[in-house]
Amino acid sequence: MKKVFAYLFLVALLINSCGEPVYLPKPRGFHKIELPQHEYETLPLGYPYSFEYSKHSQVIPDSSFMTEKYWIEVYYPEYDARLTISYKAVNNNIDSLVELSNDSHRLTTKHHVKATAIDDYVTKTPNGITAVVFELEGDVPSQFQFYATDSTENFFRAALYFPTATKNDSLKPIIEYVKIDMVHMLNTLKWQDVNAIKLDREK
Repeated sequence: MKKVFAYLFLVALLINSCGEPVYLPKPRGFHKIELPQHEYETLPLGYPYSFEYSKHSQVIPDSSFMTEKYWIEVYYPEYDARLTISYKAVNNNIDSLVELSNDSHRLTTKHHVKATAIDDYVTKTPNGITAVVFELEGDVPSQFQFYATDSTENFFRAALYFPTATKNDSLKPIIEYVKIDMVHMLNTLKWQDVNAIKLDREK
């Protein structure tokens, strides 16, 4: 009798194995993004600052309605990402420096509503420039920002922006790629005497 039951069990197993296959949903995936090697070139003369930026980006005029002289964007057309660069002369005015620093912190904390974390730290670049760096997590439109100053003459701010603030998990490879470029920008940042450059050109 046991042999009969064993035989019937094997027959039922074989019949079931010949049925329609059962498909299980696969985890959601994202397109693989091919990112180029990091290559840099130096910003053209004519600005009160200099830095090295990615060869895979373009330096274009700032497009905001509040743009000022020496404000630019470093634009990545392949990813529709842009680094907004703003600059202010401090002119040995401590009140102006404090106000500019506070404004930078205020612009960052505006993302508190959607940010899951905001980390900030103070650093000094190889060129001796003091900088405050902000790294943001979550579905925020700006994931990496910094400002740098010599505390007497120059104040420089850079922020990474994407046209959308959603699905930053899928943008993660691009965000991390551009962050490396921004760190390189910061580490190669130098102050320039625009008037001296003009005089050299006139000689």
